[in-house]
Amino acid sequence: MKDKQKGILSLILTMVVIAATVFVAVCGIGADKLGSMSDVKLGLDLAGGVSITYESVKENPTSQEMEDTFYKMQLRAQDFNSEAAVYMEGDNRINVDIPDVTDANEVLEKLGDAGKIYFIYGQSKDGVANIEYSTEKDNYVLTRSIEEIIADGDVVIDGACISGAEPEIRQGNLGASSYEVALALNSEGKSKFADATAYAYSNYSPSGISIRNIIAIVYDGEVYSAPRVSAHITDGNAVISGQADFNESKQLASIIRIGALPLELKEIRSTVVGAKLGTEAINTSLLAGVIGFLLVIGFMIVVYRIPGFAASLALCLYVTVMIICLNLFNVTLTLYGIAGIILSIGMAVDANVVIFTRIREEIGTGKTVRSSIKLGFEKALSAIIDGNVTTLIAAAVLYFLGSGTIKGFAQTLAIGIVLSMATALFVTKFILVAFYRAGFDKEKFYGVKKDTKVRDFVKYGLTYTILFGVIAVVCIGAMIVGKTSAGNALNYGLDFMGGTSTEIVFEGTAPSNQELEKLVSDVLGIQGEVVQIQGEESVIIKTEVLDTAKKAKLEEALNEQYNVTSKDITSTSISGTVSGEMKTDAVVAVIVATLCMMIYIWIRFKNLGFAASSVTALLHDVVFTLMVYAVARISVGNAFIACMLTLVGYSINATIVVFDRIRENMKEKLKKDTVRDVVNASISQTVSRSINTSLTTFVMVLTLSIFGVSSIREFSLPLMAGIISGTYSSICLAGTVWYFINKKRNSGTAE
Repeated sequence: MKDKQKGILSLILTMVVIAATVFVAVCGIGADKLGSMSDVKLGLDLAGGVSITYESVKENPTSQEMEDTFYKMQLRAQDFNSEAAVYMEGDNRINVDIPDVTDANEVLEKLGDAGKIYFIYGQSKDGVANIEYSTEKDNYVLTRSIEEIIADGDVVIDGACISGAEPEIRQGNLGASSYEVALALNSEGKSKFADATAYAYSNYSPSGISIRNIIAIVYDGEVYSAPRVSAHITDGNAVISGQADFNESKQLASIIRIGALPLELKEIRSTVVGAKLGTEAINTSLLAGVIGFLLVIGFMIVVYRIPGFAASLALCLYVTVMIICLNLFNVTLTLYGIAGIILSIGMAVDANVVIFTRIREEIGTGKTVRSSIKLGFEKALSAIIDGNVTTLIAAAVLYFLGSGTIKGFAQTLAIGIVLSMATALFVTKFILVAFYRAGFDKEKFYGVKKDTKVRDFVKYGLTYTILFGVIAVVCIGAMIVGKTSAGNALNYGLDFMGGTSTEIVFEGTAPSNQELEKLVSDVLGIQGEVVQIQGEESVIIKTEVLDTAKKAKLEEALNEQYNVTSKDITSTSISGTVSGEMKTDAVVAVIVATLCMMIYIWIRFKNLGFAASSVTALLHDVVFTLMVYAVARISVGNAFIACMLTLVGYSINATIVVFDRIRENMKEKLKKDTVRDVVNASISQTVSRSINTSLTTFVMVLTLSIFGVSSIREFSLPLMAGIISGTYSSICLAGTVWYFINKKRNSGTAE
């Protein structure tokens, strides 16, 4: 009775904890809603905004030049949005993410512009006037071009001398407010400004204005301010007064701060996401996740009964804790990040399936339910750890070799793997033991797995080899056909070919391909561009790389003819330099991940045969998935790397379960069975696990394919093919190949 009370209390505690995490995930803590879904930082592909990657035109910029440029870009980006993120990418690139902008084309035009800001003498020491007052503009204007002023040495300082500029409000003695800009100069600027102010101050007169007393601030050929010098400034800190209000001070400070960049930059990659498309991506992905989650829970309860119900409760806790962790680790959630979470839910079931299968096997040998639960978790531990570590390797490679949204996918996948392993090994066990103590202690609640019928998988080794060969031939053939007919072996997308992709969501049915092709031709003068219709409302127009002016021109034409606004448009541009790098990165990523996993398996299993045979199965899955890309002409882009590495991790995960069983059975059964018998028995014992795990993961990815936006469908379709291939290779290929590699061990034993 006491044990039953403990079980009931444990279940109540579980429900309270789940309810608490659900509350935090939905409502958050405090006024700022910390930990809630609404507090999760969204990537630009979900929130809308602009992401741009710049590269230095100078081939080998110094670290100091890059640091100075980075600082200037931070100031510029924050002038558009205080939530902007700027970070270095390699030794010569700067990436800028600016969420929630209203005029993306303005950002693209101004952000990377070198811009030239100069502080110039109002009148040179030779008596030449550089500025004059215009009554028409009610401001000072240049009397000669900036090139002449520079040539004559009338520039006091330029943007490279400025270290800061901030707007300030100063309260006077009578309570009146004055608006100013606090200017700060670096050591170089301090010296130059001291000399200049000494000259200008010598011409100061409190009763009148002389242009010899003015140091004008000029940005891109326009005089933004023409302050008089009322002191000799020697410490590198000055105050510019006379602004009408705080906004005017703020604008002047902004102009000064974002002055000349130390390095000239060129745009090599940019993405502009309309807010409407971001909202659609969130809604469809969450719908896919909810539907897939409910289907997986239903499957687990029906197939595994009480253990399945315990796993479902653990999965509920897993999802809510995942949301809290995104807040805790300040992870930026991207569209592919959501896909990573959804995929990790399907993979989270894997550990539970391995455990529950073990429990049923132990019950089938006559052990009590209590001891079966204990042994089930113990015997499944090594397979679970090894399988998850190999998938973590894939996530790590994705993070370090991927970029942008793919990094978000890698982050959420990695967090999901760690959390899923923890919930399976600890939370599920806690809940399952609680159910047992509460009275669910009969075999009928857990199921019994009697001796598995052993099938001779090794017998069909030649058949598997021939099938692998056929897949390879079809893959190569499809690539040859693609190269001949379309010019490329695979349907390389924007990421691998370079160019601009413009996705538009229309209010009703989209115009025809021909109509949009004509629009592109008439507006941009580009012929023969491909227009792909995705559904009835969403359209993707692919062109050569468009500059900011052409993007604005196309957007204006779409607005005039179809009433399309910037909120309905997502634009991505990638230069040929980046696309070439991404092709290389894709190959390198798969090779690095494969080698790392091979080394890990070799170390863990202390047998090179296991590592070699796992790579064979993995190679099969990669070739099969590549065949799907080639035959179906699925776009090969940035998601291709994520897809391949996810499959590499998934394939190895499934293979390890088979190898773990072979290793275990070799110790227990080799004295009375041949190696061939052990291999066949091990594969037969893990078939149900492989199929059930693949089914739950497949369901999660299928919901993404059905309900997700077009970019996610391009990711999910080959992933589903890879899951099917991975299931087949782990069941049929991995163990069989290992047997033939280690056939020498059979010397002297009867087959």
